[in-house]
Amino acid sequence: MQWTKQSEQTVYGNRWFTVNLADVELPDGRHLDHFLIRLRPVAVATVVNDANEVLLLWRHRFITDSWGWELAAGVVEDGEDIAYAAAREMEEETGWRPGPLRHLMSVEPSNGLTDARHHIYWSDEGTYVGHPEDDFESDRREWVPLKLVPDMVARGEVPAANMAAALLLLHHLRLGQDAR
Repeated sequence: MQWTKQSEQTVYGNRWFTVNLADVELPDGRHLDHFLIRLRPVAVATVVNDANEVLLLWRHRFITDSWGWELAAGVVEDGEDIAYAAAREMEEETGWRPGPLRHLMSVEPSNGLTDARHHIYWSDEGTYVGHPEDDFESDRREWVPLKLVPDMVARGEVPAANMAAALLLLHHLRLGQDAR
């Protein structure tokens, strides 16, 4: 069943997102008003070291009033290369500059409400360049063993779905059969 957008208008907008109202026609001909949020792409990055530890941030999200582990992430600026944005965000938030980045995955965390696409990258090397410029983003930054990731996700310690998916895929790629 395919829904068809007949029109869309902006209700509110700023430099980060717009809230739009769409007139949507359902397959049976009925129409409904559907709100949606249009967002800039999000770039995400981390490093997995030789000890199979992943660099994570422990942070509070005031919107959900929850604490959890996350990867460094932020919006892609106009005209900015996505991989470059991922590396920039990682350095700003962790103080670590990643080596050559590999694309891990791109996901749409809430495609029933928003068009946000999160592009996640990783590297197997990084260089500490100093205290993070954006240290207000997290309480701490830690190297966490990848082998702990499945249990962390199961306990809800990685509440963001995009972060959980990325960490579980890194766990699979790096540890695979060894994790069993």
